[in-house]
Amino acid sequence: MHFARERDWTDAAGVRHAPARGAFRIVSLVPSLTELLCDLGLAPHLVGRTGFCVHPRATVRAIPKVGGTKSVDLARLRKIGPTHVIVNIDENEKPTVEEIARFVPHVVVTHPLHPLDNPALYGLLGGIFHRGAAAEALVRSFERAWRETALAAAGCPREKALYLIWKKPWMTVARDTYISTTLAAVGWDTVPEAGAGRYPEVAEQGLFAGGVRRVLLPSEPYRFRERDAIELRRAAPPHVKVSLIDGEMTSWYGSRAIAGLGYLVAFRRRLLAGEG
Repeated sequence: MHFARERDWTDAAGVRHAPARGAFRIVSLVPSLTELLCDLGLAPHLVGRTGFCVHPRATVRAIPKVGGTKSVDLARLRKIGPTHVIVNIDENEKPTVEEIARFVPHVVVTHPLHPLDNPALYGLLGGIFHRGAAAEALVRSFERAWRETALAAAGCPREKALYLIWKKPWMTVARDTYISTTLAAVGWDTVPEAGAGRYPEVAEQGLFAGGVRRVLLPSEPYRFRERDAIELRRAAPPHVKVSLIDGEMTSWYGSRAIAGLGYLVAFRRRLLAGEG
């Protein structure tokens, strides 16, 4: 797969980006994409990040923070003077992104909805910032991981799962989200099948409805802990199992998705073997 043509560098907002020129300065407002930029060899060009951009830890420690994904310090961002800001439709609020576009020359909008959107994401950022070879290497790694995942999933029974992202109120993910399509790749079909919004609330009495066999409690955005798992196990019917799961491995697109697929395959196998 090659990314030499500028027409490939069209972002999720439909904007075609030319190769960055001169001394480009990047601010990433998306944690998983900060990690991807570093894996593409672009850490020296990162001049800003959010407080949630925590990987790779040793590298990002030296990069200034500009607030959170939904609480960007626009004055600080303006002072840093980036040439490019990387955003995501789910992570960053539209009015904030529109304001940023008033004083930043290039805003790159992303919105992956399926693991298979990752190769294009590698190509987009690799192409804009002259890291085509590094992007192609990531694509090859992802394609190997995807093939291995498909083979492993073929040997696993499909199972309906409730993936909770918040407590008080309980909230889950719709099937058109990146998390849901990633879980589907290893045989977990999230519930509800359809509903209001992409991150719908779940009533207490509906937690175990819809044929749910597995409740998954991730480490982010709400950090579920063992006490939460114990609480739900006590409330769940006998056929429903409750498991803690690494949220970064299910929700972080970008380079983390490569390791994430392997993690999910191994995790599902352990559960099927009766370890959780």
